[in-house]
Amino acid sequence: MKILLTGGGSGGHFYPIIAVAEAIRKLVRVEKLIAPELYFMSDFPRDEKLLYENEIIFKQVSAGKIRRYFSLLNFTDLFKTFFGAFKAIAVVYGIYPDVIFGKGGYASFPALLAARIFGIPVIIHESDSVPGKVNLWAGKFAVKVAVSYPEAARYFSADKVAYVGNPIRESIKSPATEGVREYFNFTADLPVVLIIGGSLGAELINDIVLGALPTLLQKYQIIHQTGKKQFALAKETAGVALGENSPLLARYKVYEYLDDLPLKMAAGAADAVVSRAGSALFEIAAWGKPAIVIPITESNGNHQRENAYNYARKTGATVIEEENLSPNLFESEISRLLADPAKREALGKRAKEFAITDAADKIARELINIAIAHEL
Repeated sequence: MKILLTGGGSGGHFYPIIAVAEAIRKLVRVEKLIAPELYFMSDFPRDEKLLYENEIIFKQVSAGKIRRYFSLLNFTDLFKTFFGAFKAIAVVYGIYPDVIFGKGGYASFPALLAARIFGIPVIIHESDSVPGKVNLWAGKFAVKVAVSYPEAARYFSADKVAYVGNPIRESIKSPATEGVREYFNFTADLPVVLIIGGSLGAELINDIVLGALPTLLQKYQIIHQTGKKQFALAKETAGVALGENSPLLARYKVYEYLDDLPLKMAAGAADAVVSRAGSALFEIAAWGKPAIVIPITESNGNHQRENAYNYARKTGATVIEEENLSPNLFESEISRLLADPAKREALGKRAKEFAITDAADKIARELINIAIAHEL
């Protein structure tokens, strides 16, 4: 039994794929099935450690984005996709998987094109309220379409689509409950705000946080994930803004990226979370945390804005548009949320009610069923 997983472009595609792979491994252990060969096809591996831990064989093919604006990269990326498609056809033919799972993103196109050519069954998953170009196309021939938001179902055939939520890895599905403040050397008397800008960070959010930092740290403790590019700058800026010897610096923990353990600890420590409107929203919901959501203004199909408001309608989360964002407004919204413990608790319950935590299990079950049937 062979299953090919494909997707890429961001952590929002990659990490749910890992969650599905984990669920597949768990399912075959529980039901004592023959362990399948798992493959991951994309333009780069993103996290080789996670691939190795889940016994996933990486197959690299080139792929390029099609941008909504003029760029010379559109021209060069066209050639990347062209050559990547030919390589994917050869690689998929060599593997000949029983089923292919597509998570969306430009990097999934070559594998899904090969699936279309060879008639290999395909299941896709769409994380956003508005599907991306590749998933819209693949939805026409996929045997099943799983969606994270019910609002996305209208873009696909009703007989194929299922509202399952977003796959979340087991290691971060639940927040830690013990020693969470001690982990960050935080005190027990001040609220904690977790700020995450997606797997790559968010420059605008980082700038706003740093602008509001002297005011915020008078009242709160902050865990801030900046992304690789801005980590050093954020650390330096905080030192300059507060003073290198300021006791307030102990209330500010800055990370380039939050691995599983610090993320689980941060989820347990946080009284509120600030996030983009990507896949992290489903993790926040599973944690039962109130949120402030800042969607990217220019995203494919305006999907982040749609995600943010769809999520807010169900959970009561606060949405701040980028064009309205300022250090003063940012600090004001955080203060408004943290000043009312009863409201925070109610919002946390609404988030929990929105959360669907078995999406990976449902997708894994369908993949295994199709793979077994395809082998017969």
